[in-house]
Amino acid sequence: MMRKTAVALGSFDGLHRGHMSVIACTADFERECGLSPHVLLFDNHPALILKGSAPERILQDFLRDEILKTEGIKTSVIPFIYIKDMSCREFFEKILLEKLNAGAVCCGWNYRFGKGGEGDCETLKALCEEYGVMLKIVPHVDFDGEPISSTRIRKAVENGDIPLANAMLGREFRYKSTVISGHQRGRLIGAPTINQHFEKNFVLPKKGVYASVTVVEGTQYPSVTNIGLRPSFENEDFRSETCILDFSGDLYGQDIEVRLLEYLRDEIKFDSMQALSTQIEKDAEKSKKIFGERGENSNV
Repeated sequence: MMRKTAVALGSFDGLHRGHMSVIACTADFERECGLSPHVLLFDNHPALILKGSAPERILQDFLRDEILKTEGIKTSVIPFIYIKDMSCREFFEKILLEKLNAGAVCCGWNYRFGKGGEGDCETLKALCEEYGVMLKIVPHVDFDGEPISSTRIRKAVENGDIPLANAMLGREFRYKSTVISGHQRGRLIGAPTINQHFEKNFVLPKKGVYASVTVVEGTQYPSVTNIGLRPSFENEDFRSETCILDFSGDLYGQDIEVRLLEYLRDEIKFDSMQALSTQIEKDAEKSKKIFGERGENSNV
């Protein structure tokens, strides 16, 4: 039989600081009671099943899973459609007790569960008391006087306020996708770049140029990323184009992670390749400076 677990409950769609505070409680139960930390995840955002559309993602699922694995947290993924019509008691008994062997559960202050979201923290508390399961309800984590939420982070990213988004995430906003073939115009001005498309239903940062970090085979390089349509050229599609500083190599076809640090400037249509090259040099210097001022262990 599965070892008794401490299960974190929530959407965990962004693994921001509020989410991580709930997950951290499972580690407390491990230290104090020997329970195995566990996070319950769904295969789809509940809103996608219930309403037909979900909020744009601020963290890709596979990166979420990588972060949790690094933290030593085990996960169970359940199809949301399987549990959406369960009553609170059914969910508690069939999922938490029978499937996950929960000896403790952790959730946020605004957690809801059961068909139609009929249950809240008080409902969960009553069920835990009935079945002898320990419970920890985590208060909201604030930033600038307001609770941290995926909605706030999404808005910050869309507005280009990356430092705010990163502060609420507790790490750098990131995305990872396959490097596609570009027009190789960057090579003509001595600044070769990697081109990447964003996944469907992923939040799109404000168009412009960013100081960034690019991770290649575990090594982090300062970089400059242009997100948008690149107005100096015609008929361009929306994409991320990153110039990796102090790096040389062919990355076509590889899955590369880019992390945004700070918005540098709007997209500009340059009159000449020389003017573009000069601006890229200025952007590179700013990006190197920002890269050098990052917090310990790449945290904000």
